[in-house]
Amino acid sequence: MEQAFWLQRWREGRIGFHRAEVMPLLEKHWGALALAAGSRVFVPLAGKSLDVLWLAAQGHRVLGVELSPLAIEQFFSEHGLTPQVHTSRYGTHHVAGDIELICGDAFALDAQALAECVGVYDRAALIALPPPMRARYIDELYARLPIGCHGLLITLEYPQAEKQGPPFSVEEGEVRSRFAPRWSVDLLERRDILAHEPGFGTSALATAVYRLQRVR
Repeated sequence: MEQAFWLQRWREGRIGFHRAEVMPLLEKHWGALALAAGSRVFVPLAGKSLDVLWLAAQGHRVLGVELSPLAIEQFFSEHGLTPQVHTSRYGTHHVAGDIELICGDAFALDAQALAECVGVYDRAALIALPPPMRARYIDELYARLPIGCHGLLITLEYPQAEKQGPPFSVEEGEVRSRFAPRWSVDLLERRDILAHEPGFGTSALATAVYRLQRVR
């Protein structure tokens, strides 16, 4: 998906993907990663997600990356935070307390930028990308996270032929094949949510939650 597409969505306020509350599946399953307080957690395509605040409230140092400057501006202003701002080769960094959001291209982050990230939380990034970019995203960006990194990945599953993404359907088989052999993949939960999303427009809809660990 081209960068211009997402920037336009934010400019026009077409952000139906943004949740007005913390993701319940994050609250339910984050403990399965058993990360220590103070751990650095990477959140790709962070938007202005309340999940970032929740992770910081658990005692984590959050590193998010987001393409849209509007999303980052709204995140801090809506929560009464005044970030310190500086620039680097990765983009423009906005830092307030334990939250750091980089306005820039996620693919520009290298292993040095992610070296301290012992956790990763992916609710909106993988399912936002069409298949060719999903492959690049996992092969490049996830490969820069350190060995031993733990992750929580949340996906959607639906008949792809019935709807044009994003968000895209990402089936369990694809998750397992794309993350192998660098990452171990454990399915924690699959939940039918069609009744809760009547406007989604497909005949079936489920969400799946995976625990990831970088093993090689």
